[in-house]
Amino acid sequence: ERELLMDMALRHVDGRVPVIVTTTHYASRLCAERSRRAQDAGAAMVMIMPPYHGATIRVAEAGIEAFFRTVSDAISIPIMVQDAPVSGTALSVPFLARLAREIENLAYFKIEVPGTAAKLRELIAAGGAAIEGPWDGEEAITLLADLDAGATGAMTGGGYPDGIQQIIRPYFAGDREAAKAAYERWLPLINYENRQCGIASAKILMKAGGIIRSDMLRHPQRAVPEQLKEGLIELARERGVLALSWAR
Repeated sequence: ERELLMDMALRHVDGRVPVIVTTTHYASRLCAERSRRAQDAGAAMVMIMPPYHGATIRVAEAGIEAFFRTVSDAISIPIMVQDAPVSGTALSVPFLARLAREIENLAYFKIEVPGTAAKLRELIAAGGAAIEGPWDGEEAITLLADLDAGATGAMTGGGYPDGIQQIIRPYFAGDREAAKAAYERWLPLINYENRQCGIASAKILMKAGGIIRSDMLRHPQRAVPEQLKEGLIELARERGVLALSWAR
């Protein structure tokens, strides 16, 4: 199923924009195989968490380094390290900076831990030119602070990239005031996604816009209550989210 969805997306995009494919797996060989498969299908980059499995399998820095070297040796496209709380693996700034300097294809970082802006700033200072892409994540809930810290991009939820670009584009054009105004406008929706509907948000919005037929979540996740769906859609409609009119 992963490969089916990846192939469908990459064929549809057909090289018009770069696509980053998540290939996370806790086994080095399988992560390398997934990453090579993504590259062969047309991915521009792969994003990978450090190896973990459950609450008991954690890998020390030497193992994490060997893991990313194995993946890097298997591909020629960039690797983005996803530094997210779900992995339960602490990735220190000095360690990440060293990975960027010493592993050939590893130069991008999606930072979405508490205190993201501070960690981004420290990582950029420690890694210098080896840090090609310090990115923000976590639904862009701290996007403005992260941009101020030196983030060069953001990988957020997929429900309203049209809104996120209204913040990103003026910021990098040098108009921080316009970016700040856009951030303030979109923040209620960002917050609602981050705190209320979570990963279901994109599905809810796409269903409301007629793009997909169902917003069902995989068992055992519980369906988002209708009242929360309505709140999300209301905020999205007020901001003209493209997904709500895409299929019309």
